Order: sequence, then C-alpha cells, then structure tokens
Amino acid sequence: QAVPGRWSRGDIARVTVTVDAQADMSWVVVDAPVPAGATLQGSGLGGESALAAREAGGAGRAWLAYEERPFDRYRAYYAWVPKGRFTVDYVVRLNTPGTFRLPPTRVEAMYQPEQFGELPNADWVVMP
Repeated sequence: QAVPGRWSRGDIARVTVTVDAQADMSWVVVDAPVPAGATLQGSGLGGESALAAREAGGAGRAWLAYEERPFDRYRAYYAWVPKGRFTVDYVVRLNTPGTFRLPPTRVEAMYQPEQFGELPNADWVVMP
C-alpha cells in the first residue's frame, strides 16, 4: 500500500483464502471475485510485478490442477483435496478507484455441488 491502512489506485494486494475441508474430495474449485478494473498478476503479461506474483501460490497438501484468471475472478481447480486445511493466494493490482461490492468467495466440490462453502467479502474501497 502506498498509504498504510488505505487502498489506492496502483497498489498491489495479496489475497489469501484458507479452506478447511471437512472430508477428502476430488475436483474442488476455489472461486474468488476480483474488483472491477483490477488486474490479476502472474499471467506473464508485460508490466506485471514478477516479484509479487512469484510468491503467490498456496500451502497444504491439495493438488492444484489448473488456475484460471479471467478479468473478473480468480479460479483454482484442485484434482484432490484431503481432509484438513490448505491455503491459496493470488496477487491483484488495483487500477480503478471506487467502492466495490464483491460477491462471496466460494469453494465447491465440482461433482458434489451440495458440498460447498461461501465467505462474504467486505466492500473494497480504492482511493484515487
């Protein structure tokens, strides 16, 4: 943050999602929203912070199969998630000022949609 305690345009934020799986599951997706106008780092585009994106990833024993980075969200697909806790993190660059109301972050077993968890996101205020 350029100004401590306040998000400003141009700041880089590391977002960490901690998942506590209640049972072993296969094919789990973590679906996290991104504020409008923000850019997900780590896709290899020019001008990205290679240092900030290099440290993103996750911890735990879950088997990451694929990451998807469309403009509005971050998705991580896991082939296998054992019972217990794991984390996934990603880096975003905030490019647009405003107040952003984000939908909940969702974790779901893709082939058992009744097995899911949601966490509401607080409003994200980005100053000019």
